[in-house]
Amino acid sequence: MGKSEELIRARFDALLDCSLHPLSNKEKVSLRKAFDLVNASYAGLKQSDGSPYILHDIAVAHSAMKEIGLGPTSAICALLHGINLRSDYQIPQIRNDFGDNVADIVEGFNKISELHTERISFQSDVFRTLFLSMVDDMRVVLILLAHRLNDIRNIGLLGDKRDAVLKEIKYIYTPIAHRLGLYNIKTEFEERLMLFEEPDIYNSISEKIKQSKAKREVFIQDFVRPLERELAKQYADFDIKWRTKSVPSIWAKMKRQNVEFDEVYDLFAIRILLNSKKSKEKEDCWKVYSIITNIYPPNPKRLRDWISTPKASGYESLHTTVMGPGNRWVEVQIRTRRMDETAEKGQAAHWQYKGVMSKKNTEDWLSQVRDILENPDQIIHDQAYRTANNRKDENIFVFTPKGDLKQLPKGSIILDFAYEIHTDVGASCTGGKVNGKLVPIRYVLKNGDKVDIVTSKKQKPKLDWIAFVATDRARSRIKRQLKEEKYREAEQGKILLNRKLKNWKIRSSEDVINLLVRYYKLETGIDLYYLIAKEKIDLAHVKKTIQQFAEKDNTSLRMSEVPQHTEDKQEGKTPEKTESEETIYIGDNLKNVDYRLAKCCNPIQGDSVFGFVTTMGGISIHRNNCPNAVRMRERYPYRVLAVRWLQQKDSPFSTINLRIVGKDELGVVGSITALVAADLRVKMRTVSFTTKGRQFEGRITVLVKNINHLNELTARLKKVSGVERVLRVK
Repeated sequence: MGKSEELIRARFDALLDCSLHPLSNKEKVSLRKAFDLVNASYAGLKQSDGSPYILHDIAVAHSAMKEIGLGPTSAICALLHGINLRSDYQIPQIRNDFGDNVADIVEGFNKISELHTERISFQSDVFRTLFLSMVDDMRVVLILLAHRLNDIRNIGLLGDKRDAVLKEIKYIYTPIAHRLGLYNIKTEFEERLMLFEEPDIYNSISEKIKQSKAKREVFIQDFVRPLERELAKQYADFDIKWRTKSVPSIWAKMKRQNVEFDEVYDLFAIRILLNSKKSKEKEDCWKVYSIITNIYPPNPKRLRDWISTPKASGYESLHTTVMGPGNRWVEVQIRTRRMDETAEKGQAAHWQYKGVMSKKNTEDWLSQVRDILENPDQIIHDQAYRTANNRKDENIFVFTPKGDLKQLPKGSIILDFAYEIHTDVGASCTGGKVNGKLVPIRYVLKNGDKVDIVTSKKQKPKLDWIAFVATDRARSRIKRQLKEEKYREAEQGKILLNRKLKNWKIRSSEDVINLLVRYYKLETGIDLYYLIAKEKIDLAHVKKTIQQFAEKDNTSLRMSEVPQHTEDKQEGKTPEKTESEETIYIGDNLKNVDYRLAKCCNPIQGDSVFGFVTTMGGISIHRNNCPNAVRMRERYPYRVLAVRWLQQKDSPFSTINLRIVGKDELGVVGSITALVAADLRVKMRTVSFTTKGRQFEGRITVLVKNINHLNELTARLKKVSGVERVLRVK
């Protein structure tokens, strides 16, 4: 047996002896089985320093049992935690050889370990939500804690992963250790983190603590001696302990109070522990407080009574700061052994992920771990480790190929993720790659999946997609795209119908379209055109329907017999229409056309305009020189309609904003307002003018009848001396 093998065997034997409670023969057999399996699988595998890789797994298992207080099941999981990633020994085999609990813990451990966190802050609520949402068994978190403890002790072996691991320890595992009462681990995390982040400050404070150790011990003995004499008169069973505070906590106090090391008066804390009956705990603690303050004067501002009102976490203790020998302040903590045990086992701090679970569920989640730590002989009850929170399954978290995190409802599929990325990506989605494997669009995503969408230019949204997507975002965009596609198809159907009507010598009119819409029991002309384009309505049947209607009403719909519009006859012109274009007439008293005037360009009676079919089925009216006109015509030509105004004897007033720019000559503003006020047909609403140097700029809001009225007003304003430009604005 070589030296490496001897070292490995020695470390494993130490593992068998480190449990906080004696292991049964059955538990030892299971541990040895896991060890032999890993030892064989990792034969020859080395860490970056050349040491056998299995020593890492043994160290994690050792920390899990001895320093955290877990049992053999967790130690087995610690040994096996990466075997399925480095060998052919997979989760089903682990389940078969070691049972469901071990398999589930190992699988959960690897899920969290493989999270793609390159682009996520460990401080973010999103990451914490993701972290907790993936935990089904609390031992996963505790084994991860042991793993990170081993990592920070061997930070030189991590290579490029060092900085990421240190951040993870700082923002995730240090708070967890604090919350669970694992103060030795929490302190070690903080000490080692500070040593890497601020080595000069750490070494300076450490050296000063060492230099002052002898003096500090003498001072403590002088301080404690009179307390011991007085306490011994009233209490037979008590202990007085003291500890020097950690370097990070001292440094934090120096920064917080803006003082030097020598000015930090409470480098250590004295703790007095009483063996008291539950019914007399408060009374005894206050008696001890009285004894202490009779000897040393207290600072009333530094009294902390967490006995009468315990902290939300359950922490109970009485803290006071008194003036000791040499006029030095000393912090004294007074508590019973029960209170001390509770504090040391996890209720001395409050840590809760915001927005993840309700406070009750979070406390239940953590109290289960506290109970296990306080009662290690009960750890064989595996169900006790299961989280009680059921709400964590409401959402899942998946990653883009670049490592960005997306939150989706549980049950979301590849298609939901595609639409979360971009509407066009969703529309062209044909499937995806999840963790490198090709999957269809209906593949249900799981927490932590890394997803790459596969697209095709030939793919189009389908009606059945609406039924199986899980997100409202995807559903609404699919509906919108289907409607867009319907408009495109409808435009082709409209061209086809108009061509046929022309061939049949039947003039396309609103009456003809309404006739067909009613006959086929449709809602709009768009539906009619769409069904014609999709060949679901036979054009021969359309012709027959029109002819039957004409014969029944004894009318003719021939183009030659249909009178032209009065407006066109008067002007001696023919309507400006193409085969694919139908003119929409608009006016104040028109009831059968659902339209509205667009606010982006504010058209008025007589403006040169066009219509645009909205996604809701109505028509918005825009000026031809509207800022959005070019984009609408280029992107949605099939939704653009020709529009004409109906002539009206009494047009309503329309609100118009005018911008007037010119030279700031004497009396120019008065001339402008006088001109507008003198026009009895114009109603002026607001006027404002500003000057800058020799230029002025004015804005006026007026009510005019129509475009001709506006043009007249604009022409007259331009003739005012000093006016250079008159512009119509939104």
